[in-house]
Parts: sequence; structure tokens; C-alpha cells
Amino acid sequence: MNTISKTKIQIEKIKESKLPLVNFKNLQFGKIFSDHMFMADYKNGEWQNLKILPFAPIELSPSCAALHYGQAIFEGMKAYKNNKNEIMLFRPFANAKRINSSAKRLCMPEIPEELFIDAIKQLVKIDADWVPALEGYSLYIRPFLFASEELLGVRPSEEYKFMIITCPVGAYYNEEVHVKIETEFSRASEGGVGFAKAAGNYATALYPAKLGQDQGYKQLVWTDAKEHKYIEESGTMNVMFQIGDTLVTPSTELKTILAGITRDSVLTLARELGIKVEERRVSVEEVIAAARNGQLKDAFGTGTAATLAQISSITFNNERFTLPAIETRKLSNEIGKLIQDIKRGRVADTHDWVYQF
Repeated sequence: MNTISKTKIQIEKIKESKLPLVNFKNLQFGKIFSDHMFMADYKNGEWQNLKILPFAPIELSPSCAALHYGQAIFEGMKAYKNNKNEIMLFRPFANAKRINSSAKRLCMPEIPEELFIDAIKQLVKIDADWVPALEGYSLYIRPFLFASEELLGVRPSEEYKFMIITCPVGAYYNEEVHVKIETEFSRASEGGVGFAKAAGNYATALYPAKLGQDQGYKQLVWTDAKEHKYIEESGTMNVMFQIGDTLVTPSTELKTILAGITRDSVLTLARELGIKVEERRVSVEEVIAAARNGQLKDAFGTGTAATLAQISSITFNNERFTLPAIETRKLSNEIGKLIQDIKRGRVADTHDWVYQF
């Protein structure tokens, strides 16, 4: 059983902050990092060496097991400021549960929830000035876990590093999102690791995504690996469609797609707004037929980075279907605004989603 070392988190603060050098109105997503990071080691069956220290390169052996056998997982979440300058995290306990689901699938040690939450809280408090107060901006938080044992041998590592880094970010997408339905390459298959936030999932998606981008598509809509008949995800996000008066999204039952926290939040709020919701297999044929007959009212991806990324057009077999203008869409605009208002404390949080400190 995993345990937390009784040693408190050791803190070493940076001598001089990089904050004055940052232009917060011109942030490239994921390129500017905050002053500090968290790091812990898993050795001899327990978590130890809990530290917050200045953000800097780390030393790894060329034989580091993660580099050879791919035991690496991560999470993504954000911190916001409300109008009282208080810091707010959105559903961090859900991230704690999901990283452990990923860890179990990749034969890695679980991270105690108390350690996960406390490490994030202490790190973000130290770098509180890095949390933007500007609307549309936030502090992106990246917890990750990887095998660190010096090992050339195909077996689970016996040593791991758990780290957290943060970076201030603006909008993930600054332009319309045109997508293409992918019918050759696959992101995941049944029995695989599609439901986990494994680094390898993203690596295998890069090549087909680049081919799509070369053709002018911002993202691919992934389909099932068996027949390419059923829709699964869009790019690195869950995907949803409003067909008529119903919000339809692929079910997570087959374990080929990520059980997104933003996805769950959108579906919960949609039901509360009286919108009919269906979680089930969604066929390509159904979506294209709806686009042809004018019943495809809305389509969008959901995820931590973008929250809601509204899709402008869908291309299938070289035929492009243009969706209603984004400013005219009631469903995604209403839910997108509601989620942002909850995250920033502007409306009541009736689900206990927000963790404030």
C-alpha cells in the first residue's frame, strides 16, 4: 500500500522571479513556466523526498525506464482567480482519481489523494502571482508521473518520479476549428489504454494529426479502430453533437476514450438546463446525415485546455459540412459561459466542484 512520507514538503524558493519578464497579454500556450515545481520520488514502496523547488531541468539517466518502455502519464487542470483575488481550482479531486486510474492501467504506483491535492495547493500558493486575473486566462497545472528506474528490461519500474509544473495560459484556440473525420489511422482500440492519460496516446496521434493539419484541418475526429464507423474523440478532446434538440456524445463504456472531467461537467449542466442528453455509440453516418438535413445544430470538443472548442466545419470523404455560425449557437455558448462562471465564482457552485484557497 502506498504511503506518504511523514516528512513535510521541503520548500526552496527561487532567488529572483521571472514574473516581471512575462507579457501576460501575449502568452503562447504551454511555453512560459512559473517559478517553481514540485517533485517526489517513489522508492522502496513509498513516496519520499517531497520538494518544491525552482523550475529547472532535471537529471535523468540515459537508461531511465520511461524513455525506453513508455511508463508515463499526466493530468491537466487549471487555477483561476475570482473577483476577490482568491485562487480557485476546478474539480481537482476528479483529477486525483483519474491519474490513479491511469497509473493502475500502466502498472504504476498510485498517488495518495492527500499528496496530490496538497502538493498542488502548496505549489500554486507559492506561485500565486502567476495565476492571471484577466478574463480568458488561467494557470495551467500539469501533474505527471513517469518511471525513473535505471532499467533496460521489460518489466514495471520499481522507481518513479511524480512532478507538477505550471504555466500561465490564454485561450487554447484563437481561430475557427475545422475538423476532418479520420478513417485510416486510429487513436485507440478496445482493451488498450485509450481511457488513460498515457503519454503514448498522444504520441501515436501526432503523425495523422500532422497529415490533417497539412490539409488545413485543426483537428481530426477519431473513429473506432475496428471499422471506422463510430466517432470517439476529436483531437485531444471529447466531442459532442447537438442533433435536433438532443446533445449526443460517445459513451465511455468501451474504455477507448478518456472520461473527461470537462465532458462530465458539460453533461451534468446540460441535463440541469433541461437538455436531452444521450451517451452512446455515435455513428459517422448519423452525424453526416444530420449535417446534410440541417439537424446538426452544434458540435464542439470538451477538455481542460480549451474548455469548449466549437467546431466550425466537419469534412468527411472530402466533403465539407459547415455548421451554424458560432455566435448563433445557444447550447454550447450557454454551457460554456456557465462553466466559466462557476470556475471563477460568479455563480453558485451547487456541485462542490470548486476548491478555493
